[in-house]
Amino acid sequence: MGICWSRYKVDSQFHTGEDSRYVSRDAHDNSNTDSKGSSTSVSATRSEGEILQSSKIKSFAFSELKNSTRNFRPDSVLGEGGFGSVFKGWIDEQSLAASKPGTGIVIAVKRLNKEGLQGHKEWLAEINYLGQLSHPNLVKLLGYCLEDDHRLLVYEFMPKGSMENHLFRRGSSFQPLSWSVRMKVALGAARGLAFLHGVANQIIYRDFKTSNILLDSNFNAKLSDFGLARDGPTGDKSHVSTRVMGTYGYAAPEYLSSGHLTTKSDVYSFGVVFLEILSGKKAIDKNRPKGEHNLVDWAKPYLNNKRKVFRVFDPRLEGQHSPKRALQAAEIALQCLSMDPKLRPNMDEVVTALEQLQSRKDKAKNDQIDVQSNRQGYSNGEPKSRGSTEPEAARVNAYPRPSASPLYS
Repeated sequence: MGICWSRYKVDSQFHTGEDSRYVSRDAHDNSNTDSKGSSTSVSATRSEGEILQSSKIKSFAFSELKNSTRNFRPDSVLGEGGFGSVFKGWIDEQSLAASKPGTGIVIAVKRLNKEGLQGHKEWLAEINYLGQLSHPNLVKLLGYCLEDDHRLLVYEFMPKGSMENHLFRRGSSFQPLSWSVRMKVALGAARGLAFLHGVANQIIYRDFKTSNILLDSNFNAKLSDFGLARDGPTGDKSHVSTRVMGTYGYAAPEYLSSGHLTTKSDVYSFGVVFLEILSGKKAIDKNRPKGEHNLVDWAKPYLNNKRKVFRVFDPRLEGQHSPKRALQAAEIALQCLSMDPKLRPNMDEVVTALEQLQSRKDKAKNDQIDVQSNRQGYSNGEPKSRGSTEPEAARVNAYPRPSASPLYS
């Protein structure tokens, strides 16, 4: 559920010849969770009415969002996918009422495709979690619309788009990210996951991937798209039993084989993403040579070899990091990708390791990025000038894939 998009159709595949989102053949979701919602916790077991009544966000009228997006005009489309289309809009910063284009603050309005049942469930899950939670590394959900058969979600605008685009797209709009920026993004995303795992009712994100990491103008990372998020196990239960859902190439092996979901499933997914960040390669890419289609399978033998580990790293990062820090980063990825979930670190431990990985020089560089971005007229990813429009870069960076009904089985 991100916040910055370009005018191209968002593909739902990883160029693998297979749909990236998948679901097991078991049509039932046998969750073991029994958590209860409260003002300080969230639960996926509440009814639709309870979720909407307890959310801390605005309920928009359809007419408001229609005006905000200029009647959902085609030239306002920022991205589209199986869930629906995403439109650029404007609202008043104080009242959140629709405002004229170029005034107020920019928003992203996601409109649900009326045909998808799974889409409605994901729409409700977004409100259930993001309507209650607040953290610097989670994207802000500003409101929703439920009117007749209309289902919409309203998000803050994230000028730098998704991490996926910065890593894998080529062109003048997507220059290679430096080592320091990549480590900053990885740390921010890790903090977001650690927060979810540490709330009163543990939350398992279940769909951690680069397209769901959104970047503000200072390259601060925020997690988006909570459509597949689930409550964690409660009481003496060690896991949640659920049908297998997620994205091809990122799901933990024990989850794929058993449907047993834990926070360590998210840790494995983080390991895949961190490997993508280090290598500049996609998790699954059948355009690569034989034996390299699956990034984890190809890279793992090298991660454990001090002499060969540098074959994994993005050559565009050469000279930007010391051999010591590269080996430390490889070790973090390797531990997260352990086949035995008990041997994986928890996300708090990952955060600590990534903080130690950042040198004082890296922190100084990232602080400089923040200063330069703010001088360019941005604060928290939003234009400071109420009468200005977003920069060119904001128009070309793409919003991650809107949630689609899982297709792969």
